[in-house]
Amino acid sequence: MASKKINRVSQFLGLTRISIGLVFLWAFVDKLLGLGFATCRDAKTGVVTEFCSKSWLHGGSPTLGFLKFGTKGPFASFYQNLAGHSWVDWLFMMGLLLIGTALVFGVAMRLATITGSALLLMMWSAALWPANNPVLDEHIVYILVLGALCYANDTQAFGLRSWWMNQPLVKKYPILQ
Repeated sequence: MASKKINRVSQFLGLTRISIGLVFLWAFVDKLLGLGFATCRDAKTGVVTEFCSKSWLHGGSPTLGFLKFGTKGPFASFYQNLAGHSWVDWLFMMGLLLIGTALVFGVAMRLATITGSALLLMMWSAALWPANNPVLDEHIVYILVLGALCYANDTQAFGLRSWWMNQPLVKKYPILQ
């Protein structure tokens, strides 16, 4: 009976891991192509222009708008100074892609949850204070979810963990577990 309960929890966490991975991957795809959700949608009219010049593929900066105009709070000037730098765009986009891919497939979970948490913490601190709560928002909740996924990784369901753990590179570098 206890085994079935653990299996159900592992399955639930597996679906949670894949879901949050898809959140990261969707952000990457939308910013890359400009599909009209967060990118290429006119904020005032709501009109969507897919594949517009704001997409990364067409020369836009995936971080410029938020870092320049969306930051607030005690760290706003720090983040605003990062706006428009191509290295920031590359780090952000590669982070979204690699974290999302690792979470969806259940590989490199230690690295994905640590870097994902760091990225989410920076996004949270860039817009202090949250609009609907004095401290908490979805970024903090996602960090807690990533922590749970990291600690429960030994019982992972719906992932490639068993195969991944047997790779020579992973055995040599434990951070890749």
